[in-house]
Amino acid sequence: MLDDRAKLLLKALVERYIADGQPIGSRTLSRASGLELSPATIRNVMSDLEGMGLIVSPHTSAGRIPTAKGYRLFVDTMLTVQRDDFHTPVLPAEQPQKVIANAAHLLSSLSHFVGVVMVPKRTSVFRQIEFVRLSEKRFLVIIVSPEGDVQNRVIFTEVDYTASQLVEAANFLNANYAGLAMEQVRERLKGEVDQLRGEVATLMQAAVNVGTEAMQSDEADVVISGERNLLAVSDFSSDMDHLRRAFELFEQKTQILRLLDISSQAEGVRIYIGGESQVVPFEELSVVSAPYEVDGKIVGTLGVIGPTRMNYDKMIQIVDITSKLVTNALSYRR
Repeated sequence: MLDDRAKLLLKALVERYIADGQPIGSRTLSRASGLELSPATIRNVMSDLEGMGLIVSPHTSAGRIPTAKGYRLFVDTMLTVQRDDFHTPVLPAEQPQKVIANAAHLLSSLSHFVGVVMVPKRTSVFRQIEFVRLSEKRFLVIIVSPEGDVQNRVIFTEVDYTASQLVEAANFLNANYAGLAMEQVRERLKGEVDQLRGEVATLMQAAVNVGTEAMQSDEADVVISGERNLLAVSDFSSDMDHLRRAFELFEQKTQILRLLDISSQAEGVRIYIGGESQVVPFEELSVVSAPYEVDGKIVGTLGVIGPTRMNYDKMIQIVDITSKLVTNALSYRR
């Protein structure tokens, strides 16, 4: 258990290291903490902190830097978030894919690190279907989800349909099946084709089949923006092996998706310190994340990935604000 003096010195060491990126010596720590302690006393406290695994001395340096355990204690018990007035643009309520891409870019540009956003799982429910004739026996199926997401698919048919047949098929689907999942529509159509002429029923079956594929297509599960920002971070630019491992993580995306999926199960902003668990396996990276909602239901997670030596206060604000912006944009009703 740390006493108040040790806590204050650890807090000062972490904040100073985050700001400067250099191992902190006893003299620097004395000035940063504001405590009137002798260098010998500070060295003794630092030795105790090192024995507890909260700080470590890199190489032969006389200074100390925080460990993952030290960062975690700092984040959990010493971090006080000051609500600054960030100049953040409003995310317009456009198609969900565009909101997600804009959010990843916004996180990256505000943090100067990497912005990541977990894409909401696509629903197979449709709000509206329309047909557009492209050429003979070639038609465009336009499918609109309840969230306003638009999917376009081209179908080829054995017969050519007239404009009135296209309208008839669209009207029947929209009037009878809007709000249902494509799989339900497919099953119901099998038993109700007698209500329509055979040719139009065939057109609707083709549209539902391609619609099921469109609504469940394997698109990117996570959008990442700003990977190149890590090139400007001294912690990475001075060690190409660290940089290579970070880029491998972004290329695979699987670990990031697992992390964001775990984050979506908790409310509010969460901080994952690199190296403290297999959730973030690289000691050089930390993640600040928060879930976002649509109409009161959590549908995904977003966050910032950066060096363990990051300004957590600022990152918490950026992630929290962006989460609210995305929630508002996706919950918007025209």
